[in-house]
Amino acid sequence: MAFQKIHNKGQAQLFKNQYLEYLTKTHPLIIWGIYTPVIVYMCYYSYTELSFTGWTVLMVFLAGMFFWSFTEYIMHRFVFHSHPKSERGKRIAYVMHGNHHEFPRDKERLFMPAVPSVILASIFFSLFYIAMGKFAFSFFPGFMLGYLMYGSMHYAIHAWNPPFKWMKGLWRNHHLHHYKHEDLGFGVSSTLWDHVFGTMFDLKKEKEDKEKVRELMY
Repeated sequence: MAFQKIHNKGQAQLFKNQYLEYLTKTHPLIIWGIYTPVIVYMCYYSYTELSFTGWTVLMVFLAGMFFWSFTEYIMHRFVFHSHPKSERGKRIAYVMHGNHHEFPRDKERLFMPAVPSVILASIFFSLFYIAMGKFAFSFFPGFMLGYLMYGSMHYAIHAWNPPFKWMKGLWRNHHLHHYKHEDLGFGVSSTLWDHVFGTMFDLKKEKEDKEKVRELMY
């Protein structure tokens, strides 16, 4: 999946049906509004109804956040940047992620829209519950907070300059992923797994192309 031209205006049309097209767009506050009550309630439920200690809830919650960072990397590298051969496969890849590379300034598609997000979240919770039983009620909220932080970070990278100096590497890594090499720099909220799996850009050797960066920011 490669898109040579970055479009600075407009957005991709993914479906001819106007209602399906509407469901492909969202705003970060909508997604935060959906999951914040779930995160709070599940942590509360773990502590009050499942009788977990506060320490247990916290540790399992943090483990969920850490697991999200790994999931983010795997999904971005092997699902969003798969290289299908069939036309249908290419179409699916474009709908999932390719449109973002072609229209990086489309701020309505920087977060996964609500409907597929809720479906995927339900699948992940079910898998966690099968694997770890009642601990899923503490693990899943951490996982989802990791997702919300990832989505917000992605939104911020395409909107603003890094607010802190230590964040500059995250911004550079994602910018280079867009305009230099889409098979490197898969981490958005963290570069940990890019370092682990050898897909990190050598930021010391990469000269920043400010014009290219401006093309990625709305």
